[in-house]
Amino acid sequence: MDIVFLHGLKIDTVIGIYDWERKIRQSVILDLDMGFDIAKAAKSDHIDDTLDYKAISKRLIEFVGDSDFQLVETLAEKSAEVVLNEFPVSWLKLKLNKKGAVSQAGDVGVIIERGKK
Repeated sequence: MDIVFLHGLKIDTVIGIYDWERKIRQSVILDLDMGFDIAKAAKSDHIDDTLDYKAISKRLIEFVGDSDFQLVETLAEKSAEVVLNEFPVSWLKLKLNKKGAVSQAGDVGVIIERGKK
């Protein structure tokens, strides 16, 4: 399986369970690895034959930016659904990082896999 990736996508959103978190925007960072057969695109060298990661990033920026979830688990699941339902991706590994959520840790979040490899 070929993998198209989009890593380090930083998006500001409302996320968290505490009252103070519901009043501010915080950054989350998404890393996506997406299953997609690149053979046709490699042969044609044309954007219409590949997975448009710019379109995916724009859609996730819109979705995540407008979201208002309490849990990173919910945001990760719903973001994965957007990608799998709106783009020709057969499998997705999504890492959602909420840096700074634990002051003693550099990175905090979830990694999920959805779809079929």
